[in-house]
Amino acid sequence: MTNDYRRGSDGGRGSGRPSSRGRSGYQGTGRQSYNAGQSRGNDPASRLRGSDGPQMHNTRSRKSSSTEWLTGTPLPRRKAIMGFIGLGLGLGVFRLADYQIVEADKLRERADARRLLAQTLYAKRGTIYDRNGNVLASSVECRNIAVNPQLVEDVDKTVSALVKATGIDKKTCRKLVESDGTWVYIKRQVDEDDAAALEKKNLPGVLFEQAMKRVYPYGNLASQVLGVVNVDNDGLTGLEKQYNKLLTGTNGTLVRERARDGSYIAGGAYKKVAAVDGVDIVTTLDVNMQRAAEDALAEAVEKTKAKNGSALVTDPTTGEILAACSYPTYDQTNLENAKTEDMNLRLVTDAYEPGSVFKTLVAGAGFDLGVVRSSTSFEVPASIKVGDDTVTDADKRDYAMTMDVREMMRRSSNVGFVLVGRKIGADDFAAYVDKWGIGHSSGVDFPGESLGIVKERDQYDGATLGSMSFGQALSVSPIEIARAVGGIANGGVMMTPHFYKSSKGDEKDWGEGERAISEDAASQVTSCMQTVVSEGTGVGGAVDGYDVAGKTGTAERADANPAGGGKARSGGRSRRERRLPQGELHVVLYGLCTGTIAQGAVLYHARRNAERLRCRCGAVPVHYGQRARRAGYPAHEVGGYNLWGVVCCPI
Repeated sequence: MTNDYRRGSDGGRGSGRPSSRGRSGYQGTGRQSYNAGQSRGNDPASRLRGSDGPQMHNTRSRKSSSTEWLTGTPLPRRKAIMGFIGLGLGLGVFRLADYQIVEADKLRERADARRLLAQTLYAKRGTIYDRNGNVLASSVECRNIAVNPQLVEDVDKTVSALVKATGIDKKTCRKLVESDGTWVYIKRQVDEDDAAALEKKNLPGVLFEQAMKRVYPYGNLASQVLGVVNVDNDGLTGLEKQYNKLLTGTNGTLVRERARDGSYIAGGAYKKVAAVDGVDIVTTLDVNMQRAAEDALAEAVEKTKAKNGSALVTDPTTGEILAACSYPTYDQTNLENAKTEDMNLRLVTDAYEPGSVFKTLVAGAGFDLGVVRSSTSFEVPASIKVGDDTVTDADKRDYAMTMDVREMMRRSSNVGFVLVGRKIGADDFAAYVDKWGIGHSSGVDFPGESLGIVKERDQYDGATLGSMSFGQALSVSPIEIARAVGGIANGGVMMTPHFYKSSKGDEKDWGEGERAISEDAASQVTSCMQTVVSEGTGVGGAVDGYDVAGKTGTAERADANPAGGGKARSGGRSRRERRLPQGELHVVLYGLCTGTIAQGAVLYHARRNAERLRCRCGAVPVHYGQRARRAGYPAHEVGGYNLWGVVCCPI
């Protein structure tokens, strides 16, 4: 084999290469010569045609390189392929860095969310006690029942067992069991016994989760004070909300690894953080007093056909609330049928027109200023103009009378107290309204306190002073009135009303109180209030063997459905014991037809309440109330305290 034909007719060197098999063919294509069009000697066809024959051009020579469009310069195919491979590798490395570094945490969380199941280990909510150690609310273990629909084998059997254990609707239960997902709640806070019975059936796909729920050993007693919690054990109302952070504690967690179908992986990831239980608290309530107050109030509201009513018993020397309730009430374990308004402790959340009870505060202001004393006499006409209105007394007399302040209090004379208010003067009157804390927060440790509507001095008009002098033209919450009148019982010093007593053995210091009037002024008001009960409008509240002081009150307020003149009347009273002022009873009924019925009902049931409690506590003629505590008598034997006008020291 020779090489003499490796050059073309023009002497140019072809790109062909002699065949190793001895054939006169070429493995090369002579691409450069074809593209340049300079030599045809390397083309066997051209040799057969001869140098002068017609020229044939390879059509591939006119096609650009695969990279020419990008660079403008043709590149060899190998370099182009390697370039694309390099670009792909670069993009892959960039994406890998994004997964491994930039988005690593987020992707890990997504993976864990699919692979790991975190369950809440609920902390045991703190117990709420009354002052004598009786449990009012506590938490017990229960279970949440759920299903993993992917693992359920027999739908009918599973649904039947779940309905029996939880009591939910069968159709609803089936819908949940046949739903998507791997964890679907059937019912939360199921009793431990019911859950345990279901667990013994070992039904595939039925899951259980430990939980806590609130129980109430005394039923719905003090339900408005205690309040309720939701399924996550967060306080929603009442003391449960007020002291939620203290009672709640810290929940723990349990993390376990699960397979794609939702089942737990044996030996898989497992992490447990124990829960920290909440703190127990001791309240100032007394369960026996609370029960007596609720029973008496319910009977009074039903008998008088009032729309609602409230009762409050406090120790005015400390501000401790011994009993508090409103009626109608509700059951914490049956919230589906509870009305929102019945869940409110109206003593705190509602405002009302205090009426004649407010006269005690007006008298206290006059006595403290020195402009009047209990023996100061006035010529009281049958009627008097207050702005555009004519004010008269309840006796509807048509003649004037000479009355001192004590007589005005005994008769509850509106006209007489208009004269006392004018004697005080608008500026001083407004100042004492402020000193009594009217229109301001009482400081009670309870959510949702109403501040009512009380005019500032610069808002007074021609009727304001006269109307407010007998308890109209303002609205206040009963807790504000109770604090102010409690100040009279405590020698002129108002204490902060409160429910919280102690936790972890440490009692909270609620302060020394605020002085509203002098001790002498408070003593004069107390004496007038004793006259009210002994021979005035409050005789129905007298209790044999007890020295009781009090003040009745009725007030008009607009009725949303005025069936008879557009007015409804509310009756109230607050009263105190003279010798050991250690307990206050404040009762308000709203929606009564007449003031006489209101006053009579309140006084009658308050007296029955007092007599019942006196029988419960027993006769302790010498050591009673604070003296009983100092003498070491058990609280359950003597009640542990005096009640202002409810259970008092024998005369």
